[in-house]
Amino acid sequence: MSDGPTPRDVQAVYDRRAVDFNARRLGSTMEQGWIGRFLDALPSAPDVLDLGCGSGEPVARMLLEHGCHVTGADLSPKMLELAQAAFPQATWVPADMQQLDLGLRFDGIVAWHSIFHLPVQSQRDTLPRILGHLKPGGAFMMTSGLEEGEDHGHVEGEIVYHASLSKAEYDAIFQRNGCEIIDFVADDRSCGGTNVWLARRTG
Repeated sequence: MSDGPTPRDVQAVYDRRAVDFNARRLGSTMEQGWIGRFLDALPSAPDVLDLGCGSGEPVARMLLEHGCHVTGADLSPKMLELAQAAFPQATWVPADMQQLDLGLRFDGIVAWHSIFHLPVQSQRDTLPRILGHLKPGGAFMMTSGLEEGEDHGHVEGEIVYHASLSKAEYDAIFQRNGCEIIDFVADDRSCGGTNVWLARRTG
């Protein structure tokens, strides 16, 4: 995208718009159906990584309400400040998912509206790294586009970079990294038209 938003702008956009973004997402219940499906795939009191956690609203909040031990990771210091203030019982860490290396394995990982901020090639390189943080049998849930290419979205009125692989390539990455698809729904109107993947690491 020659004159559009770039991946380098993403952190600054979220830092600038953190308070407004958090206010809009506060108390959202739109994601609860998918969070329920994710939790059904996990053991009791699971260790869960919320990757691209933002302010913790609403995903981390829902996970905490269901007894999960949550680690939230995000690129935006401003978002993490809000998360720490609202949910001090969780662990919040600054992290770029492209270099993710937490030295931990999780029962579940959620990447809700976050991986699509990475460039196409970076998604190819980063998804295996993320999946490597799953315990055997662990569940992974993410949102994505459906066709390879660059695009954009909006964060509280500011344009922000988006990109996607094709659905077929996401499928192939899961397979190569020992994951089976539990469920996939394109354009889920009950969740804002989101494309959602739910997978399990089998090895």
